[in-house]
Amino acid sequence: MAMKETLGFQAEVKQLLKLMIHSLYGNREIFLRELISNASDACDKLRFEALDKPELYGGDTDLEIRVNFDPEARTITVSDNGIGMSRQEAIDNLGTIARSGTQEFLGQISGDKKHDAQLIGQFGVGFYSAFIVADKVSVVSRRAGAGADEGVRWESDGTGEFSVENFPREARGTEVTLHLRAPAEGESDAGGADELLDDWRLRSIVRKYSDHISLPIKMHQREWDKDKGQYRTLDELDTVNQASALWARPRNEITAEEYHDFYRHLTHDEADPLGFTHNRVEGRTEYTQLLFLPGTAPFDIWDREHRHGIRLYVRRVFIMDDAEQLLPAYLRFVRGVVDSGDLPLNVSREILQESRDVKSIREGCTKRVLTLLEEIADNDGEKYQSFWKEFGQVLKEGLGEDFGNRERIAKLLRFASTKGDGSEQKVGLADYLGRMVEGQEKIYYVTADSHAAAANSPHLEVFVRKGIEVLLLSDRIDEWMLSHLQEFDGKELVSVSRGDVDLGKLADEEEKVAQVEATAEFKDVVAAVREALGEQVKDVRITNRLIDSASCLVSEEGEISGNLERLLRQAGQKVPERKPILEINPAHALVRRLLEDRSRVADWSQLLLDQAVLAEGGQLEDPAGFVRRLNAMLVTVVPGA
Repeated sequence: MAMKETLGFQAEVKQLLKLMIHSLYGNREIFLRELISNASDACDKLRFEALDKPELYGGDTDLEIRVNFDPEARTITVSDNGIGMSRQEAIDNLGTIARSGTQEFLGQISGDKKHDAQLIGQFGVGFYSAFIVADKVSVVSRRAGAGADEGVRWESDGTGEFSVENFPREARGTEVTLHLRAPAEGESDAGGADELLDDWRLRSIVRKYSDHISLPIKMHQREWDKDKGQYRTLDELDTVNQASALWARPRNEITAEEYHDFYRHLTHDEADPLGFTHNRVEGRTEYTQLLFLPGTAPFDIWDREHRHGIRLYVRRVFIMDDAEQLLPAYLRFVRGVVDSGDLPLNVSREILQESRDVKSIREGCTKRVLTLLEEIADNDGEKYQSFWKEFGQVLKEGLGEDFGNRERIAKLLRFASTKGDGSEQKVGLADYLGRMVEGQEKIYYVTADSHAAAANSPHLEVFVRKGIEVLLLSDRIDEWMLSHLQEFDGKELVSVSRGDVDLGKLADEEEKVAQVEATAEFKDVVAAVREALGEQVKDVRITNRLIDSASCLVSEEGEISGNLERLLRQAGQKVPERKPILEINPAHALVRRLLEDRSRVADWSQLLLDQAVLAEGGQLEDPAGFVRRLNAMLVTVVPGA
C-alpha cells in the first residue's frame, strides 16, 4: 500500500480556493448543485464506458446519488456509484488541476457575488465550491473495475495543500464529505452554515437546482421521535428529485418554469433562456430535441474548436457532452439535448461524422433553431435585439457555412445604417427594401473598422444628399460575410467605395452633364496629380460621389477593399497587390485651387491622397511628411501667416 503523501495546490487553484472561501459565502448553497452535478457526470461516464465493458458495473446497474448529513459531526456527504477515481486521477482532478478553465474563471471574476457564483459551473471548477461552507473536505473513491484495495482518500483544508493515500473501499464510486466550519466563539451559527444541517433545507436545495437530474437523488427518511423530542433517521431512502428525463415528457405536461430550471441545470446560467424549442421527430430518423437560446454568450464563443452545447443521448443513455456534429459551427451558442432512438449505443465521433441519421438530426436541429429565431424576430423585436448583440457576429458565419439555409440566415441579419439609431444594429435587409427610394435598384453598404469611420465615410456623401439608405458594416467578419452575400430578394448588394458610382435611375441628367463638364475642365489637373503620385495609385479621376470632402479612395470592381486589406495585414495574411484609385471633388476649394496654381501640385496631391487614406481608416506611411505638408498649406492660406 502506498504511503500517504502531502502535495501542494497549483498557484491558480490556491487563488481559486481563497476566492471560494472569502468572496462567495453569500451564495453558499451552490456547493450542493456543483457536487451533485459532478456525481451525475460520474454516473454518465460509467454508463458510457460500460457500453464496451459491461463488467464495470460489477452487478450493480442501478446508478444513483445520495445526500446525507450528520448534525452532530457537522458533515454533509454527497456520494455516487459512478465511474470513481484512481489515486492519480484524484491528484490530477482535485489537486494539481492544470486546465484552462481555472485561469479563465479567475479572469472573468467581476466582484458581483451572484454573477461569480454563476460562473463556477460554467468553467468546470465546481468541486472547489465545497470550500465555501467547509473547512475540510474528504473524498473517498474507487474506480470502477479496480480492486477494493485500490481505493483512494483525498483530503484538504483548502489552505494550500492536500493529502492523498490509498484507502480500501468495497464499493465503486465517490463519496465527498464536507466538514462544515464551526461557529466562531460567541456565534450560534457559522455564518449560516448550520442551516444546511437540516433535512428540509437540503431537500429544497436539491429540488431547486437538481430536480431534473435524470438519476435519482436519494436521502434517508426521517420521522419525529416523540420520546426524545427530535427527528431520527430511518434506514429507508426516498427520491428527492423527479429523476426523469424532462425532454422525454410530453410538452403539454411541462411548465415554462420547469424548462427554465432544466436550462439552469444544463448550463449553470442563472438567467432564463431567450427561447427554447422542444420537439419529437418521427419518420425515417426518430429523435427528441430540446434546444435553448442562451441570453449571454459564453467566454469561449470565438473558439470554434471548443463546443459544449449539445448533449447526445441514445435512448436516454448519455453518450457525449459536446456532440459538435449535431449543429453547424455557426449555431455553437445553442445549448440543449438530443436523444436519438436510432443511433447505436457505442456510437463514436467517427461514426457521427459518417452517419446518415446524424446528418438528418443536424438538418432538423438547424431548421428548428432558425425557426425559433424567426419567431422571436417577428414577434419580439426587443428580445431579438438582445440575441443579436450577443450572437449576431456568430450567426453571420452561417452565410458561408450553410448554403441551404443562406436565404433564411440573410433575413435574420441586422445592421446599422444611415437611417438607423446610431451604432445599434437593428436594420434587417427586409426593412431596407421596404424603405428604398423610388427608382433604387440596389442595396448599398460601406465597410470600415469602426462604426464612426463607416458613419463618417466620405463615400456616403452623395447617398445622404439623395436620401438613399446605406448599411454601415464595421464588424470584422463583415468583409468575409459579403463574399457570400451578393444579393437579397433579387437586389444586388453594392459597396459605395468600389468602382464607379452608378445610381441608375436615381442620377439626375444635370449631374451627368456636370460630371462630363468637370472631367473636361480638370483634365490637366487630374493629369498633374496622377503624375505627382506616380505608382502610389492606380488612377486619378473626377468623382460625383463627394459633396463636402476633397478626395476619397476607391477600389476597382473585383479588387479587395481597403478595409479588407488592412484586416488581412493585421492577421498576418498574404495580401494581393492593390493600388487604389484616388477620386477628387471638383467642387472642393482645395481641388479648385489647383486650377489656378500648380506650383505646389506635388505636395497638395500627396495631401489629397493622405486625407483619403485617413478618412477610410488607413495608416500613413509618412505621418511626419503629412504634418509638414499640412502646415505648409495652412501657412499659404492663413492671412498674415
